Amino acid sequence: MAIVRRRLGDILIEQGLLTDEDLQHTLKEKKPEQKLGDALLQRGLITEQQLIETLEVQLGIPHVTLFRYPFDPNLFNVVPKDFAKRNMLVPLKTEGDRLYVAMADPMDFITIDDLRLTTGFQIEPAIASNDDILRTIAKYYDEESYDELLSDLPQVTEQQQEELTDLDAPIVRLVNQLLSNAISQRASDIHFDPQEGRILVRYRIDGTLRTVRTLPKIMQAMITARIKIMANLDITENRLPQDGRIKTTVDFRPIDLRVSSLPTVFGEKIVMRILDLSNNLTDINKLGFNDINMERFMKEIQKPNGIVLISGPTGSGKSSTLYAAMNRLNSEEVNIITVEDPVEYQLEGINQIQVNTNVGLTFAAGLRSILRQDPDIVMVGEIRDKETAEISIRASLTGHLVLSTIHTNDSVASVTRLMDMGVEPFLVTASLNAVVAQRLVRRTCRDCREIEQATEAEREIFRKRGMDIDIISRGKGCSQCNMTGYRGRMAIHEVLVVDEEMKTIINRGGTSKEIREVAIRNDTIFLIDDGLMKVKEGMTTPEEVLRVAMVE
Repeated sequence: MAIVRRRLGDILIEQGLLTDEDLQHTLKEKKPEQKLGDALLQRGLITEQQLIETLEVQLGIPHVTLFRYPFDPNLFNVVPKDFAKRNMLVPLKTEGDRLYVAMADPMDFITIDDLRLTTGFQIEPAIASNDDILRTIAKYYDEESYDELLSDLPQVTEQQQEELTDLDAPIVRLVNQLLSNAISQRASDIHFDPQEGRILVRYRIDGTLRTVRTLPKIMQAMITARIKIMANLDITENRLPQDGRIKTTVDFRPIDLRVSSLPTVFGEKIVMRILDLSNNLTDINKLGFNDINMERFMKEIQKPNGIVLISGPTGSGKSSTLYAAMNRLNSEEVNIITVEDPVEYQLEGINQIQVNTNVGLTFAAGLRSILRQDPDIVMVGEIRDKETAEISIRASLTGHLVLSTIHTNDSVASVTRLMDMGVEPFLVTASLNAVVAQRLVRRTCRDCREIEQATEAEREIFRKRGMDIDIISRGKGCSQCNMTGYRGRMAIHEVLVVDEEMKTIINRGGTSKEIREVAIRNDTIFLIDDGLMKVKEGMTTPEEVLRVAMVE
């Protein structure tokens, strides 16, 4: 009797992980060659761990967690690193003539055959997550090659500058390896921190810095020079800050790197910001707006003129929100022009200008020129001075929609900040449509989250904001989230719509407190409220929200 394999979608619905409506919509939207599991992951409907556990039921193949797995180091010589990385697999153990292998796709029979022919073993596959496999490859394969690299590295001298451009040179391989590891761990930044007797390599993952390597001090000059060569910076200049950019491909993915060097007392500190071009947020529905804020934001960006500001500190996702808004507005009928410093993501159909202060192309100069290019929508990377603010206001008063960012603590402070710059209140009220304040908080890991009772202190925080709470979701830590309890980030928002009452207050030089009182009467959802609502939904924790927003 033939065994009938149950369909993946049916099992997911049966386990309560997916609705029939979501399944049908995904089947309709996915590309023909895309696997259903990958499409569901891409849409965020299930987690990788849930998919693996379901595949275990469907295929009858066991799943394995690689975190703290007792690996046999000799097997890393049996299966080469390139083969393991290309085919997303890791050797686990041998028993007699059988080699047990953890694979992201255990149904890849071509790879299983290749492995059987090259090793001589019968292959027994198990299922593991992509992240688990990449982390294991980085930890075990790269650890060995890393020690070899250190022993191969020469002392840096003037005569060895050609080493820095030779693709097989140890220093080049070391920098490439650190970069590859950062991307596989979903890092947003790489920090090379010079200390008195060593260099610390730190990755920023989900907004938190983590030290991943400690390198000997003698390597500092070579690492700095290699990164400067990649970014076309002046390797002889080490007394002034420099900024550059690198476009490269890592593990078959296009990656853009923004590089900044800064002289410190122990040498130059290098920070590389990673912009993953295959993973940029251009879908406004994925930004984490709640329904009310989403409706208000969409209404404001669809107005024909006026200014919409996004406020928040560096690294709060302002650019992602702006790009998503422009992507929604982008069509054949409109002319969108941006002036940015730097241009982070290139968007098709949008004219983007890179600020270059060395030749006099500032935000203000670029904005003046833009207005002669017949734009419908103008995006200014940042309003940081009176001149840029006034030209932006002039653009909005002459029938253009202007989108921009401003560095302030909340939406109300953005209004007063414009006046602090020297902009007349009547110009602010005539042009400003809305201000969106934004922060990023870490998401609770969906694979290890557990429900627990809220403490009295947590209940009190909710009571102050007119809410109540009984249970809170917290991640206990698992291999998927690297034992942090958090995986990925999401935004919390505050959308302040400037109405007639607010304009009256601003025109007569009213205080922030008065503007805030009107905002409260207009049912504005403040940052703390949006954050606490997301805690109630089990998406994050009170600690994360209180880290970025204050309870009044």
